Amino acid sequence: MLNDFGYLEQIEANLRRVKEEQATNIQAAGKLMADAVEQDRLISVYGGGGHTTLVMGEMFFRAGGLANINPVMETGLSVFNQALKYLELERSENYGSAIMRYYDLQPGDLLIIFHNIGINAATIDAALEAKRAGAKIVAVSSSHWQKEMPPDHFIRHSSGKNLFDLADVCIDDCNPVGDAQVKVPGFDTPIAPVSNVVDFTIAHWLEIECVRQCVERGLTPPVWRSANAPGGDEYNAANLKKYRPLVKNL
Repeated sequence: MLNDFGYLEQIEANLRRVKEEQATNIQAAGKLMADAVEQDRLISVYGGGGHTTLVMGEMFFRAGGLANINPVMETGLSVFNQALKYLELERSENYGSAIMRYYDLQPGDLLIIFHNIGINAATIDAALEAKRAGAKIVAVSSSHWQKEMPPDHFIRHSSGKNLFDLADVCIDDCNPVGDAQVKVPGFDTPIAPVSNVVDFTIAHWLEIECVRQCVERGLTPPVWRSANAPGGDEYNAANLKKYRPLVKNL
């Protein structure tokens, strides 16, 4: 039997906590997403740097995912940049705001921001710029990181703000400071982070809640089918025709 030293149990405990404690916030975020569908708007998604950009990718052009997802994609912040470079860029002020200006959000648009740390410069600048544009913000982040990191920690934005200070709806992913949670006996450094599994699950819970509320309203939400399954390309053709001119990364 595989010994994962409690990794699965820790993930399950975190997910149960989020499902129980954040249900109202996930439903509120789902309402904003369903509103965007009803108003025929895009839903923009931003990952604040490093591995949190992968959650944005998970929501974009994904089998079973919403077709009106607009990834605010910046290679410089992602794991597809050199690691030390993206680490420095996510700590650089004005970078996140420049990215958001390029994507040109409009009043009433919806932006979902994933960053479980929730204090770095690129994330806070992006949120501030989105607020200046009049967009609504759903933030998925960890209250542990935001509360427990020292106020003068060098990775903080100069404003001292946390991501949850700027969002209309806050979803606490409950991810612990340091992320990696498994301790193998005889080895001091924790391994096996939990934030990726938890945040990916939250992303799909948001999609599920959005679709549920759309159906309740009598709306047909735009959803992708697998392009690799029989009939997938044919089914997706209408979504591609509509969203390819609107979503920069299609």
